Amino acid sequence: MTRRERMLEDRYLRDSARALVEADVEHVKADLARKGLAARTLDTVKHGAIDLYEEAVDAAEDNKGALAALVAAVVVWFARNPLLNLFGLGEGDDSSEDDVERAEQ
Repeated sequence: MTRRERMLEDRYLRDSARALVEADVEHVKADLARKGLAARTLDTVKHGAIDLYEEAVDAAEDNKGALAALVAAVVVWFARNPLLNLFGLGEGDDSSEDDVERAEQ
């Protein structure tokens, strides 16, 4: 193969690659004109959230005992003040301080 033939072949390959890139760019432009960047981002986030939810459901199904313990811990945490008051250990329970003051008088 002569040098000229090699150069023509390289030029043909270059032109073919450039035509492919330009076609891809036009395809992306047309696609973006049809559906904007914000809508694409929203779709990506939505699909990601759906995938995350499905994985969480699968994990919850595999670990029902751990999930029940976690839910119980959250319930106890939010009900901690009434539970502490029930046992006389809460912050709002001043009866022990009143008893000490009465005993000192």
